[in-house]
Amino acid sequence: MTRPKAAASTHGSGDGGDLPGIERKQARLEQILRDLGSLLVAYSGGVDSTFLAAAAHRVLGERALAVTAASPTYPSSEVEEARETAHRLGLRHMVIETDELENPEFVRNDRSRCYYCKGELFAKLWEIARQEKLAAVADGSNADDTGDYRPGRQAGKELGVRSPLLEAGLAKAEIRELSRRWDLPTWKKPSFACLSSRFPYGTSITLDALERIERAEEYLKSLGLGQLRVRHHDPIARIEVDPDSFPLLLNPQVRDGIVQHLRELGYHYVTLDLEGYRTGSLNEPYQGR
Repeated sequence: MTRPKAAASTHGSGDGGDLPGIERKQARLEQILRDLGSLLVAYSGGVDSTFLAAAAHRVLGERALAVTAASPTYPSSEVEEARETAHRLGLRHMVIETDELENPEFVRNDRSRCYYCKGELFAKLWEIARQEKLAAVADGSNADDTGDYRPGRQAGKELGVRSPLLEAGLAKAEIRELSRRWDLPTWKKPSFACLSSRFPYGTSITLDALERIERAEEYLKSLGLGQLRVRHHDPIARIEVDPDSFPLLLNPQVRDGIVQHLRELGYHYVTLDLEGYRTGSLNEPYQGR
C-alpha cells in the first residue's frame, strides 16, 4: 500500500509561507503519534480526519486504523467518498453502522445532542480499538474548534479520546496546507458536519427531515456550490453559502429552480441567509458558555 507523500519544500509561491511554525507543529504531531504507538482514528473523510488518518498511517503504518461511522445523520455520498479516499491513500479502513435515532436523548435534540452522539460513537470505537489491540482512539479536533460550542468534545474527554491535531496546535488553515503538500484530495474540500447540525436545538430529529436536508444539499451541490448548509427551520429552509455564491443563487433561473426543488421536498419557504455560511451558526447563542 502507498503512503502519503512526504511534505514538500517550503520554498516557492503558494507554499504556506504565511503559516509560521507549521513544520514545527507537523513534527510535534508526528511525535505524538509515535508516542502513542498504535491508534484508531475516527475518520469521517473530511479535511481534518483525513489528514490525521494519513499522518497516523505515515507514522504508524498498519498500527493505525481509520474507522468511518455510517448512519442516517451522515450522507451516503460522504461515506462512499471516505471509503474511496481511504483506498486511494492505502489506509487500513473500516466502516461501522451507528443509529443515533434509536437514542431518545439524541432525537430530543437539546443542547447536549452532540454529547449523546459522540458518547455512543466513541464507546463503539473503543470496543474496536481493544479488539484490534490499539492503544488509543483519536478524533480530528483542531485548534480552531475550541471557539465553538461543542459538547461532543466533553464526551471525548470523558472517554479518554485523544485529539492529536489540537494537541499539536494545528489550526484549519495549517491542516489544509499540509494536506496540499501531501497531495491529499481533501485539502480544499468544504467543511462538513453531520446532518443533525442543521436542526435548531429543541426541534426533534427525524429520519424524514434528515433525508429532506440531504436531498436539498445534494441539489445545491449539483449547481456547483461548494461550502453550504441547509438549516432546517421547518417549514422554512435557510440556505447558507459563501457570499461569493450569492450572484449564482440570485440568478432568476437558478433561484426559481431552487425554490421549486425545495418546495417539492416539503419546505413552504426558502430563504437565503445574508450573513452567509459560518461554522456552527446554530451554536452561536451558546459559544463561550
